[in-house]
Amino acid sequence: MATDGCRKDDSLEDNRADSGIDSFRSILKSEEPHEPSGDFSGPRDKFSTGEERLDSAYASSSITVESLSDFVEDCTLSSGQEEQERVCELSAQEDNLLTTITDDGDTILHLAIIHEDEFIAQQLIQIFPKEVLDIQNNLYQSPLHLATYLNLTDVVKGLVDKGASLGLQDRDGNTALHVACQHGQTECATEMIRETSASELVPVLETQNWRGLTCLHLAALNKQHHILKLLTKKGADLNIQEGTSGKTALHFAVELRDIASAKLLLSRGANVDAAMFNGCTPLHLAVGRQDAAIANLLCQSGADTMLRNMEDETALDLADGNDDILALFPFDDIQISGRSLVGMNF
Repeated sequence: MATDGCRKDDSLEDNRADSGIDSFRSILKSEEPHEPSGDFSGPRDKFSTGEERLDSAYASSSITVESLSDFVEDCTLSSGQEEQERVCELSAQEDNLLTTITDDGDTILHLAIIHEDEFIAQQLIQIFPKEVLDIQNNLYQSPLHLATYLNLTDVVKGLVDKGASLGLQDRDGNTALHVACQHGQTECATEMIRETSASELVPVLETQNWRGLTCLHLAALNKQHHILKLLTKKGADLNIQEGTSGKTALHFAVELRDIASAKLLLSRGANVDAAMFNGCTPLHLAVGRQDAAIANLLCQSGADTMLRNMEDETALDLADGNDDILALFPFDDIQISGRSLVGMNF
């Protein structure tokens, strides 16, 4: 009998990430916050940890959007320089504003992004040193995470240009690039990887979230074809396995019956015979799901029809008499009781 991973067309695990933008409930007392533009469903309980956070030196206080506007108006930024510098002196009150966070762990920059005030966010990005740009709130979201969730492409670009870290993980283990791949924020993903060197990008592409998924896996799971192209061009490992069952991006494409992703991955050099932890190849999955179109694509790409999974089954053993599937296999591959028909005497 076929293994469940090969035969059953079980629904894939829900791939939506919790945004964790808790600040919408509490940070503003003077005005209603803007509704976030993305899908932010999911639990909103705080993520607590005993580990020291980057913002441990920050004081906890209540700040408002009015504070952001007043602060920015009091500061002038020079232009035309590679690294913009502040030319105003901060008063004691302004300095306190810079070093203040909310009870949710949000800095003034987090708040500007949460309220989608791109002008203020861009000014603060220039004012803040890199270390402050990488502060994570109580849900371990950096400003780059939030800007990506809200698809604020220009803010993402500003953060990346200033050197914000791409490797920080939120409470779900997602980097900002994971978020972009999951939610289809193509322009944000482009800004994150456009000028990033391979030495900086490869560790991010190899990072697994707490469900064992890399950016490439999330792009495949969510049928983000353009992002898949971007990642493959940037040298993403096409054969990297997710951490729970050992599936590659090609396995996910086959499970989803996403022939476009399958073609893309195969054309870029994905291993057509990559095996899951249970030994199932993409061809096992395609045949087990009676998907003749993708099974044919895999066979045309050189899939080995005789590979066996841990239950000693070949892909042909899972065909269940499907004529379209059987037609894909050469006669000498057909077996009875484990013995090839070729050479048998009848």
